[in-house]
Amino acid sequence: MNAANPRSFDIIVAGAGMVGASAACLLARAGFSVAVIEGREPEVFNASDPVGLRVSAFSPGAAAVLAEAGAWRQVKNSRHCDYRQMVVEDRDESAAVEFQAPEFGLDQLGTIVENGLVQWSLWQSLSMMAGIEILCPEQLVGLEYIDGSPVVHLEHGGSISARLLVAADGAGSKVRELLGIRQQHWEYGQKGLVGVVQTSEPNRGVAWQRFLDGGPLAFLPLSDGSSSIVWSCAEQEASRLLDLDDEAFLTELQRAASGSPDHWPGTIESIGQRAAFPLTMRLSERYSGRRAVLLGDAAHVMHPLAGQGVNMGLLDAAGLVEVLIEARRGQQDIGGSKVLQKYDRWRRSEAEVMSRGVHSLRGLFIAPGLGTLRRLGMGLVARSWTARDAFIRRATGLNSNAPALARGETLANLLHSSTS
Repeated sequence: MNAANPRSFDIIVAGAGMVGASAACLLARAGFSVAVIEGREPEVFNASDPVGLRVSAFSPGAAAVLAEAGAWRQVKNSRHCDYRQMVVEDRDESAAVEFQAPEFGLDQLGTIVENGLVQWSLWQSLSMMAGIEILCPEQLVGLEYIDGSPVVHLEHGGSISARLLVAADGAGSKVRELLGIRQQHWEYGQKGLVGVVQTSEPNRGVAWQRFLDGGPLAFLPLSDGSSSIVWSCAEQEASRLLDLDDEAFLTELQRAASGSPDHWPGTIESIGQRAAFPLTMRLSERYSGRRAVLLGDAAHVMHPLAGQGVNMGLLDAAGLVEVLIEARRGQQDIGGSKVLQKYDRWRRSEAEVMSRGVHSLRGLFIAPGLGTLRRLGMGLVARSWTARDAFIRRATGLNSNAPALARGETLANLLHSSTS
């Protein structure tokens, strides 16, 4: 590439994880020319391999976005588990809230899928999508503005330019750093311990979560009847649990999960490999900069207790595409400040509502001495269909302020309405 005369695209997407790859596919389908910068290809997904340790609960809204990005059909043809029931219990089992999909007019509340399968499916879609150039393995190492346009300098030499730069390069975003966008950052001093467990009775599609003294313990259903666990606890406790042999660990896990015969599928019999990852929350002060926007973890990182991190990122991608299609329809500059501020206000307000809500919920369940208040609150929610419906609409990505693609609109219809 000639650094003095860099090749130009409509949009550069830095990062091709689940959010960045989805955004790139949607943007290309919308008719924008896109360059994608990614450090390495995802691992090939093999359904004969053991279930991966990292899974996500994809909301119906997020699944609709992945479908429009061209990845969901491959996911549905491989390993996945729809769940129609969700149960949330307090630590002493005296209060519980239950959600059933049909009660809210839904086929399912969500779908549990391995992150590796989604990433691989999106990579296949990226590779076949017209209008996309993939630069991989490659890294963004510098950013400058020439004649008002962002010019990205690449690790292996050369530069490319665009009308808009999209940062989807994760929590440690290099683009965010270069743009000088600050973040609020909370370190919880906790880790999420993950693993896959087999039980005497198969998990028949129930997402179950109990709030314990140290943090929530979640069991997420998998396609073969096993469950993926996420056990949030203090860092020292997580290290201790990781160091236990399987028999000792299962004893402690069974003790933590016991006492809910109506919702828990029997004795925990075995566990495979275990791992743990740190829990934090990050909120960027803004989601846009000079001809640039932040998506997903580059913009916000959430505590996993509500399982909304990747879902919010996918809705960011859908929201950005919607804003850019509307801008093009109005013959506006897609990298102009008014256009990007619209995206910024919309997606930042949605992410902050969810992030701060989860942060407060975590505090309510972790803090000692609030048992009576928790039980009262859970009782009120359990008895109120309106409260549960409002929660479900937001958690499933189907609330009125969600992007049109999440609420069932197709990209073809969005494009048609923009030209009519």
